[in-house]
Amino acid sequence: MTIMKESRQEISPNPKQKKSSLRDALRSMTGYAVETADLSQGQLSLELRAVNSRFLDLTFRMGEDFRALEPALRTQIGEQVKRGKLECRINFSPREDAALPGNLNTPLLAQLQALTNAAMDAFPDARPLAVHEILRWPGMLGDTTPDPQALHATALTLMQAVLAQFNASRAREGDKLKAVILDRVAGIRGHVEQIRPRTPEIIASYREKLGRRLEELLPASDSPIDRDRINQEVVLFAQKIDVDEELDRLVTHLDEVARALDAGGAAGKRLDFLMQELNREANTLGSKSASLEFTQTSVELKVLIEQMREQIQNIE
Repeated sequence: MTIMKESRQEISPNPKQKKSSLRDALRSMTGYAVETADLSQGQLSLELRAVNSRFLDLTFRMGEDFRALEPALRTQIGEQVKRGKLECRINFSPREDAALPGNLNTPLLAQLQALTNAAMDAFPDARPLAVHEILRWPGMLGDTTPDPQALHATALTLMQAVLAQFNASRAREGDKLKAVILDRVAGIRGHVEQIRPRTPEIIASYREKLGRRLEELLPASDSPIDRDRINQEVVLFAQKIDVDEELDRLVTHLDEVARALDAGGAAGKRLDFLMQELNREANTLGSKSASLEFTQTSVELKVLIEQMREQIQNIE
């Protein structure tokens, strides 16, 4: 089995990369896939696993036999994966039941014996080579290592198969995330539809309460209540609690969320920005609260937005 070494590089998004098609699937940043290929001299396996990350962060764990493939593998991955902390493992396991050659490499054995004798003459106290060390000497049993070109070609083919499986699993997870987010979007729309007609009712209630309060406070002998002043106070109150703009912007942002989810592709950053805008409108709605109902609605909106934001952190 080859010794695994690690190579890591963080890649920032390339602005010159081709834009994703509108028909691209919405994908989660978490995923896993593995494929194997059976060769005459062993088995080659290639594994991909990924978790959330702000950028595309690639880590390779593979033997030196595959180190020359790293640029090509990075290109293959970068063409299909835009974000995520991704680890790629490549391993070749020689066949344990591979048939041994009938004879040793006689010329190599003679050369090794001559070199061993010379070394023993120079260092009499040195330990001679053991039989198992001689048998493991490179080339002693013939060329039992696979052809590097064939091995590399198989690894590149495996990578395409693994990426297809990897992206399919991420797309399935993306569909689940999309359903959860759209459910929260519907919940926010329901709250907006519920409180939008309540503003005129609150204003009318305030007018009635203000007039009744003034009638209680003013003595009967005083001049009649100034209705114009009451109207002015009601107008100021109505302006203070007017949330139509906030509700309109909430609906607009929700439309953009749905559009980004339908467009698919690398929509995570766009959706994260929209969550910030939705939260801003929910905060403004809370600050203009003129009733307990508005306050509770603002809290409910923030809860739903936070639930969406948590799911969006998993989207590529």
